[in-house]
Amino acid sequence: SADYTVYYYAQFSKPLSNYGFWSADIPDNWVRKRDEVVSIPYLTRVSQTPVITGKKELEGKHLGFFTEFPTTEGEEVEMKVGISFVDMEGAANNFKKEIASKNFDQVRQEANDLWNKELSRVQISGGTDEEKTVFYTALYHTMIDPRIYSDVDGRYVGGDKETHAGDSTFTKRTIFSGWDVFRSQFPLQTIINPRLVSDELNSLITMAEQSGREYYERWELLNSYSGCMLGNPALSVLADAYIKGIRTYDAEKAYQYAVNTSRKFGNDLLGYTPEPLSISYTLEYAYADWCVSQLAKALGKEDEARRFYEKGQAYRNIFDKEKGWFRPRNADGSWEPWPENALTKEWYGCIESNAYQQGWFVPHDVTGMVELMGGKEKVIADLTNLFDKTPSNLLWNEYYNHANEPVHFVPFLFNQLGAPWDTQKWTRHICEKAYANKVEGIVGNEDVGQMSAWYILAASGIHPSCPGNTRMEITSPVFDKVEFRLDPKYYSGETFTVIAHDNNTNNLYIQKALLNGKEYNKCYLDFADIAAGGTLELFMGDKPNTEWGI
Repeated sequence: SADYTVYYYAQFSKPLSNYGFWSADIPDNWVRKRDEVVSIPYLTRVSQTPVITGKKELEGKHLGFFTEFPTTEGEEVEMKVGISFVDMEGAANNFKKEIASKNFDQVRQEANDLWNKELSRVQISGGTDEEKTVFYTALYHTMIDPRIYSDVDGRYVGGDKETHAGDSTFTKRTIFSGWDVFRSQFPLQTIINPRLVSDELNSLITMAEQSGREYYERWELLNSYSGCMLGNPALSVLADAYIKGIRTYDAEKAYQYAVNTSRKFGNDLLGYTPEPLSISYTLEYAYADWCVSQLAKALGKEDEARRFYEKGQAYRNIFDKEKGWFRPRNADGSWEPWPENALTKEWYGCIESNAYQQGWFVPHDVTGMVELMGGKEKVIADLTNLFDKTPSNLLWNEYYNHANEPVHFVPFLFNQLGAPWDTQKWTRHICEKAYANKVEGIVGNEDVGQMSAWYILAASGIHPSCPGNTRMEITSPVFDKVEFRLDPKYYSGETFTVIAHDNNTNNLYIQKALLNGKEYNKCYLDFADIAAGGTLELFMGDKPNTEWGI
């Protein structure tokens, strides 16, 4: 669905004296996707194209350009480029304002300085050199998207494909991998970069308004509604931001678009979403509706809050008590046949997962989920089985499949079940086995910052279990000290610090804790504790303390 033009303005350090064009004869009915454009038929057509010289400009489709420079040994030719998604004037202006007066070494040094500044939002000590490299590589990954989409003068192409002037309230951004990033990536940004969260919400709101659609896209790509994946993840990001005090947007308009989104994509018609992918759709929509209820409550809309809270209970409508688990359901109310390996069969009612993995996704009502599943002891046994059967390398598997997002909240369920030592054990295990300092350093697709954000938070000893509420789970940090720099425009505190005393690979269990010097016996924090600044001290040991955090 993406429909955009990239304009560029380039300048070379030497005159163009030997150059030419080509214009390939590619039939209009040929597909121009990634795999096709590198295929033999496609490349053959390009290779047969004559080179065109003696012209200074050429217009048409499938164009190419080359230039050659006579050089002496060791001589360098420098090319500078300004780009814009708006127009040629924008590309030229971006070039003039951002790069025209700089040489290569200056640009490289600026990039180095800028990244050091950004990465210093979180400072760590302790851990091995390998773990530090993994941490800052991960932090870098979380800062790539959503990227700036506007020109230096603030102009951008809106959802109506028209050019819009920017303003001082936000910077237009693009690439919102919603189904992935609502889980860890955006909760991380609420701590270290709330302005980015505000930018993204304003970007989604303006796209919904300017396009005339008045609902949120789940996977925005270059200002388009891609429709990729499922659920209503923007509602999670919105609710989570609002309850944490990030409110630099039109909240009433944002809320109305959230209501519209739920109405257009949700469980309203039957109280669940039927096959295909019934489990994933129903659970994800139910959670998103609960998020709307939290936003409505915060806005003083009590009746709406109750209505959306009830909609958040839709997960119950696909739980088969006879089977003791979530089961895909058809539009006529009947259940899908239950295969022998129903829990671990990929795509059985689920997207990119199985029912055993997706079925834990009721983060907004763990108490209700546990009741349906047969009580706390049974659920702990089920969770333990899920992790015990997971291969130690954590590559794609039928159990705890960290390579894909549906399970990312699962390790933190132990905290809510009175067994926080198991959250500590398994998050440290995942940090060790699923992330490494090598080319294939993550067990799965980065998913636009989500995989790395999970590591940043878990390795720091804190992670949400349900974005949309302010509870932050405490777990076992990888590092001895992690300091988060807070934005004074949003939060009253300057820094929030997690310190782990006597921390090492053996001492991975929390024995006791202090919050700002006072004894603390909860396995979770409130986000307000982070925003106010302060210090969480954890005292580590080699055996579980079954008295702490209960």
